[in-house]
Amino acid sequence: MSQRCEWVQGKPAYYISYHDQVWGKPEHRDRYLFKYLLMETFHTGLSWQLVLSKEAEFEKAFDGFDYRVIAHYQSDKVASLLMNRGIIRHRGKIEASIKNAQAFLQVQADYGSFDHFIWSFTQGQVVERQSGEALAKWSDLSDQVTRVLKTYGFKYIGSVTIYSYLQAIGVINDHDLNCSFR
Repeated sequence: MSQRCEWVQGKPAYYISYHDQVWGKPEHRDRYLFKYLLMETFHTGLSWQLVLSKEAEFEKAFDGFDYRVIAHYQSDKVASLLMNRGIIRHRGKIEASIKNAQAFLQVQADYGSFDHFIWSFTQGQVVERQSGEALAKWSDLSDQVTRVLKTYGFKYIGSVTIYSYLQAIGVINDHDLNCSFR
């Protein structure tokens, strides 16, 4: 029988699926790297369970997380998103998603891909949680990534949000040491 991280016990099936199949697994596809960045910006100040429960609705509302499309959203699309009951309707976060898509494209232009950029902070290596370390909320790495992202104009990000993002995309593997999904 598989053993999971202690914090996922009692969570809904979609959350367990996220833990088992996504969290801590290295991701290199730019579209998914953007997807989780967008979702993490909506996570700011809210529970991840709430955001994750709306994943399918976010995907529909935000054109399959296509950052090339999102970067060109206009006020009519923002108004439409603000009326969408399936997502979190927060003007600042919606507008930040557009700005972040534009910044994402700039990072791609500068680095060839967002993947090259985000993994360059660890020279392509996964940062593994070590025995005896408590589950962190931020780190020197997330501080550094946040500082650079902000120079590109990314919004609704901070070190805690970026730490969570780095976990989601597998740059940081914070699974419990006895977790079968490590």
